[in-house]
Amino acid sequence: MSAVLNIQRSILGQPWHWRGLAADARDPDFAPDDIVTQLLLTRGCPREGLDDHRAPSIRAFMPDPSIFRDMDKAAERIADAVEAREQVAIFGDYDVDGATSAALLILLLRDLGLEARAYIPDRLMEGYGPSGEALVRLHQAGASLIVTVDCGAQAFEALQMAKDSGVDVIVCDHHKCAAELPVAHSVINPNRLDETEGAAHGHLAAVGVAFLLGAALIRTLRARGWFEGRAEPRLIDLLDLVALGTVADVAALKGLNRAFVAQGLKVMGQRRNIGMNALIEASRLTRAPTCTDLGFALGPRINAGGRVGRSDLGVRLLTTRDPEEARAIAAELDLLNEERRAIEGEVQFAAEQLCLAKGNRAVVVIASRGWHAGVIGIVAGRLKEKLGRPAIVIALDEAGIGKGSGRSIPGVDLGAAVLAAKDAGLLHAGGGHAMACGVTIAEAELDAFADFLEERLAGRVTAAMGERALLLDAVLAPGGVNPELVTAMDAGGPYGMGWPAPRVAAGPLRVIKADVVGSGGHVRLVVAGEDGRGFKAVAFRHAETELGAALLSAPRHRQLWLAGRAKIDDWGSRRAAELHIEDAAWAD
Repeated sequence: MSAVLNIQRSILGQPWHWRGLAADARDPDFAPDDIVTQLLLTRGCPREGLDDHRAPSIRAFMPDPSIFRDMDKAAERIADAVEAREQVAIFGDYDVDGATSAALLILLLRDLGLEARAYIPDRLMEGYGPSGEALVRLHQAGASLIVTVDCGAQAFEALQMAKDSGVDVIVCDHHKCAAELPVAHSVINPNRLDETEGAAHGHLAAVGVAFLLGAALIRTLRARGWFEGRAEPRLIDLLDLVALGTVADVAALKGLNRAFVAQGLKVMGQRRNIGMNALIEASRLTRAPTCTDLGFALGPRINAGGRVGRSDLGVRLLTTRDPEEARAIAAELDLLNEERRAIEGEVQFAAEQLCLAKGNRAVVVIASRGWHAGVIGIVAGRLKEKLGRPAIVIALDEAGIGKGSGRSIPGVDLGAAVLAAKDAGLLHAGGGHAMACGVTIAEAELDAFADFLEERLAGRVTAAMGERALLLDAVLAPGGVNPELVTAMDAGGPYGMGWPAPRVAAGPLRVIKADVVGSGGHVRLVVAGEDGRGFKAVAFRHAETELGAALLSAPRHRQLWLAGRAKIDDWGSRRAAELHIEDAAWAD
């Protein structure tokens, strides 16, 4: 493949290639000035699907919920509970996907006249997923039906205890499944190994699966005549929760997920959910939230409750009817998020030091006592980005039992490898999906686990890293980085995992001013081309990298190409565009 601008090796050591089709090999019907069509086609959209993808709607992408195994069975059981006014408990995970999934079902059942109880386990005291003791306690407290969301697919012992106690449990999950399923009334999961048509939706977050369960429930009640004389709930009004959970869980934004997020952002902009509105205000957003805001502003604050605070704060916020309570919880989550950042920085520094001692393994596995288990997933993600390899970070307790979280790179299925390690007896517990995993492991098994991953994944990691290239959507003169360009490219969104935001290269240009800003070590630039037209740019967390060093020391006489994402700069009084730098290359 020919390199864009003939850049075979950038400052970060990678070639620059066109995303999708090469610029001179596009469809003969392609209109060069139609940037949205270009963006859609190069992300895998078929030409016949352009209209649906330009404005992704639920109607265009929504499957019949009945294609999923156990969906109708689960909907019938919940409908029975609605009609009989049973006590229902929703058992959710402590992250954003779990909180939004639980909130969605609680709000839907509330509209159906049933007040369901939420139960979110404490990350540090109870760990991930349902425990048998917690399920039995919920039953003893009166619950005759429990729905687990974003967990349960691997909870064999816990669900057996629940069955033995006489309570019905419905599992609504999306994590990787083993060949054997846990004992439950119903197991709804597009990643069941025996799924057929539903397997095409394995990229859904748990909140997306919960939305489909809600649709099946409403249809079941409608068929029973439940809504004769009653108003049907507007499930569409809960799409703000689906959008937040989908983006925060880094689910691939293709197909139905694109519709969920595109339409969910519209609902979020209407500020109907009292808690969501308080969260937006606590995040200091003065405009309608964007997809980026979900991942970097709203999601981390919900997560902070489960990471360093009380795990149920997110669900309480998203289901409260009281504006004052909502503001108080949102403010608490905002403070907890600041605390999380400080803890994260300490753990990340220590983790990076350990990485230096581990050598150049294909999969980074590091562990230490004293690390806060609530931030290890974030640190794993940071290490993955910095090293370009999968990373698993493990916090060990005083008894030598570690809780770990991992993040992977495209092309390396970390969740499947963890399940295999569990089957091999190396883990007390473990699971996940392709891009993320969670493990519970004894300290004595750490080396064997690392060796197992190395043997299983080294070839795939090497291949994935060898194929690494910076993919570009457009090459611009410096003056082309402007608000009009950003607005035009935004029409191809929403962007996220699996539907990457447009990346452009701008230049040739010179660095007029460069300095380091912020505690995270960001490199801030002012650049300009030969005609004097230029823009501001920032390379986040690159002050101490090879890229940051090159930008900070770039001589005035040398020209550069900068590559990254063009964004709107909201801080100034005049609307402007800036470039978030991901790489650079010398132009001479």
